Amino acid sequence: MLDPDLIARFTAIVGAHNALTDEADIAPHLSEPRGKFIGKSRLVLKPGSTEEVSAILKLANETGTAIVPQGGNTGLVGGQIPLGPEVVVSLSRMNRIRHLDEADAVITAEAGVTLQHAQEAAERKGLMFPLWIASQGTAQVGGNLSTNAGGINVIAYGNTRDLCLGLEVVLPSGEVWNGLKTLRKDNTGYDLKHLFIGAEGTLGIITAASMKLLPKPSDRATVFASIASPGDALALLSLVKKMSGSAVVAFEILPRSGLDMVIAHAGCRDPLEAPSEWYVLFELAGFNDAPEMEEAATGILAVAFEEGLVADATIAASGQQAAELWRLREMMSEVQRLEGGSIKHDISVPVSKVPEFLDSASEKVRQMIPGCRPVPFGHIGDGNIHFNISQPVGADREAFLAHWEHVAHEVHAIVRALGGSISAEHGIGTLKRDEMAATKQPVEIGMMRAIKQMLDPNGIMNPGKVL
Repeated sequence: MLDPDLIARFTAIVGAHNALTDEADIAPHLSEPRGKFIGKSRLVLKPGSTEEVSAILKLANETGTAIVPQGGNTGLVGGQIPLGPEVVVSLSRMNRIRHLDEADAVITAEAGVTLQHAQEAAERKGLMFPLWIASQGTAQVGGNLSTNAGGINVIAYGNTRDLCLGLEVVLPSGEVWNGLKTLRKDNTGYDLKHLFIGAEGTLGIITAASMKLLPKPSDRATVFASIASPGDALALLSLVKKMSGSAVVAFEILPRSGLDMVIAHAGCRDPLEAPSEWYVLFELAGFNDAPEMEEAATGILAVAFEEGLVADATIAASGQQAAELWRLREMMSEVQRLEGGSIKHDISVPVSKVPEFLDSASEKVRQMIPGCRPVPFGHIGDGNIHFNISQPVGADREAFLAHWEHVAHEVHAIVRALGGSISAEHGIGTLKRDEMAATKQPVEIGMMRAIKQMLDPNGIMNPGKVL
């Protein structure tokens, strides 16, 4: 329990209006999108500046008060939820874009800037911030850096880590590291920003970042095609890369089971006449006149039909049609809750191993839970699959969800055997913390613990997460 005097000292730093102590006000900060983790806290602080974050952490370090940093609260592994009763530090008020330089193609944004806000700011200058995820209207820059978020454009532009040039970070001691460089090349020793990217708030609080911007494509083609198998999806991916080069910016795989759910619950229509077991959704982007990418997509499909890789396909004829096709992908996770319980995994394997993983994991979970419905989908272009499993029709939701840990253990064993990762883009948080020992080498765990002990010797930063 937090001492009332200590609450008052924290409150004085941010002001009474920015310190939440009422249960109703705190409640939205204690649960995450899946409802799997419900936290505990008596205090949520909303600092408005780096100086206020520094003062909060200095006081926390002096008093041994645990801190949980929180961005847009869209995380899916519980990393942003206080296990109790830590103080939550919400970065939502730190939402200024400090600088946008067209010549350097860099945006410097505070941690609480949403991805959509950053994207819109870049677009007004004719540029593009290429990090794109379904929750971009709520997800914040700081949180996405803290989890090294991925999204649909990783195949072309990389993860959040690859877009970051510099960081401003408040250390657990309250010291501020101003590493907001905008250089593309800086080979002067350890690149410290990478310690904090993907650390999920366990080493400090990211308060601002300098991020790369790119020219905005003037021409896009969005293609939805039916295929027979994930193996054909990989063959089509190779063909798309061969014929379009760097123009391919997204390449997703979707199962019929998931498409049926989206059509049933999200008001979407089936874009193709005949059903298929599998589909791919891919996008080409370039800088020529509008027909250029469409012609490229048409040429790719002609070869794909000839080689028997594609059974049917459609190319979006407008931006609206492209948005409708992408909605089929965006809603695939959301609609699963309307089908009952869903056990979810965020894994990656080498791209070439995706078909083997899908076959082995699907067979395994069907053996474990007869009648369950695998709904695997996602970024096959970079090897990241969201291997979700919906409950059998008519089954008891809670009884099904009780299998989560056992199912995850078996699925992750398959992932490890294929040289993959149990977390591709969602992070470790609380959900996967206890599986880290089986995933990382002992020497890796040792190095991570040493870094944690060095930067956070009092253990105040997001305790119980990652390690």
